[in-house]
Amino acid sequence: MSGDFDVIVVGVGAMGSSACYHLASRGLRVLGLDRFDVPNTMGSSHGLSRMIRTAYYEHPHYVPLLRRAFELWRELERQSGRKLLHETGGLYMGSPDDPLIFGSMSSAQEHNLPHRLLSREELARDFPQFEVPDGFVAMLEDQAGLLIPEQCVAAHAELAVMNGAKVHANEPVISWASDAAGVTVRTARDTYRADHVVFTAGPWTDKLLRDLDVELIVTRQVLGWVHPPDPAPFQLGVLPVWAIGHADGSLHYGFPILSDGEGFKLAHHRAGMPTDPDDVQRSATPSDEEEIRAGLQQFVPTADAPVASIRICMYTNSPDHHFIIDRHPQHENVTVACGFSGHGFKFAAVVGEILADLATRGETELPAKFLSLKRFA
Repeated sequence: MSGDFDVIVVGVGAMGSSACYHLASRGLRVLGLDRFDVPNTMGSSHGLSRMIRTAYYEHPHYVPLLRRAFELWRELERQSGRKLLHETGGLYMGSPDDPLIFGSMSSAQEHNLPHRLLSREELARDFPQFEVPDGFVAMLEDQAGLLIPEQCVAAHAELAVMNGAKVHANEPVISWASDAAGVTVRTARDTYRADHVVFTAGPWTDKLLRDLDVELIVTRQVLGWVHPPDPAPFQLGVLPVWAIGHADGSLHYGFPILSDGEGFKLAHHRAGMPTDPDDVQRSATPSDEEEIRAGLQQFVPTADAPVASIRICMYTNSPDHHFIIDRHPQHENVTVACGFSGHGFKFAAVVGEILADLATRGETELPAKFLSLKRFA
């Protein structure tokens, strides 16, 4: 059995790498364990770009956490010397009663966020890259952009190690146990003891926490890149991050081209096919390509081109599609963060801070109570 730690973090992706950093920066003895490389392309923390926005249509309660996340991402940039955050503004399109529009407007108005509403004619004038149906409007907000997910995970992990943490890649957790004295975590290589364990295992959460009593559904999601015939209108500095809402509750979303050769990225945020994370179809299928091209042809026709690249990631969906961040109800020395439901990456910097609070003090001053497990009781 290896030496003791104050906290073991299981899963060193977006949330886990941030938790390792925040815990280690407070002087705790931290061990981070991941079943794959750190970072990797096997879970939910990859894809070259992830959106960050402030006028949060999902619920206004998220806005204070997003403001703190922006502060922490900028601080991580300063400490790591890496460019992680590109602020581009955010453009959201849909019918006036679409949740994407009225939800974003509600959050913006409640929290006094800079924004403006565009008519369909103004949208066509200012952003001719898009074609939307009659009756659509658009909302443009200032504080939105994109994060580089692989660089974010690497920066958090590196700074965690610089602050004394140990991070073990390619060491899957096989089992764990909790008692009054702490927790024991057994991996494929060794067994470790700690006072507390934090689970940030993404799609593998349900396999490790079978007594959580909340159904988590893992789905397969498709990300695609194309090379537009004329890339100039889609470059970083020209195009904001964007999303288009649909009547079925799904949305297409995308990003400007970050660098030469990378391509124009878009995806369809919807209920993907349920999957087992250990048996997910990781290679692209003809229907994956059709899904990407359909969104282009309908809404961004001047970018339509053969699909150059497809990547697969996974969502871990909670029952209400809001995050779960809490102490385990049956184990006071276990904290869990899961169920990020396809919209969690942007929060990783602040989620790590919340998890460090919960693991060390059992509570946090950050406004995250609405994400506790108690809502399912």
